[in-house]
Amino acid sequence: MAAHGQSSVAHDASRADAEAIHQTIANFTSAWNKHDAHAFAMTFTEDADFTNVAGVHARGRANVESFHASRFSTNFKDSHQTAAIRSVRMLTPLLAAVDVEWEMTGAKAPDGASMPYRKGLLDWVMAKQKDGRWLVEVMHNTDLTSAPAHVADTPLEK
Repeated sequence: MAAHGQSSVAHDASRADAEAIHQTIANFTSAWNKHDAHAFAMTFTEDADFTNVAGVHARGRANVESFHASRFSTNFKDSHQTAAIRSVRMLTPLLAAVDVEWEMTGAKAPDGASMPYRKGLLDWVMAKQKDGRWLVEVMHNTDLTSAPAHVADTPLEK
């Protein structure tokens, strides 16, 4: 996956908004790959909600930072992540739903054993700031499996 590769950006997003959203992705992955919890947390709003793949929740930028600081010095200290926008849907001029595909190598299990290559999906609600930046307001992270994805235009069958 090419970092910040081709994306499906809603036609109603301005060029400046699309570029700002891409910049947030670049800042997010750069901070991850430098294992810089403070820079990582700065891609989130002050009152953000963060939920990881295990369902662990952190509310607020400071808690996002402290949660990642410990992991960047242990499980993720040798990890490398790439990310690419899958889609952007403008909900309002100030809110966007953004799906970001990610891939990771170099992560360690709690016992120190190397973890295999991982890929996943970040489901973000992003908020436009007064200075034009877009920051993550709500994030849910999902590990993707090798099972084929089901895309439906209609409600799922019961």
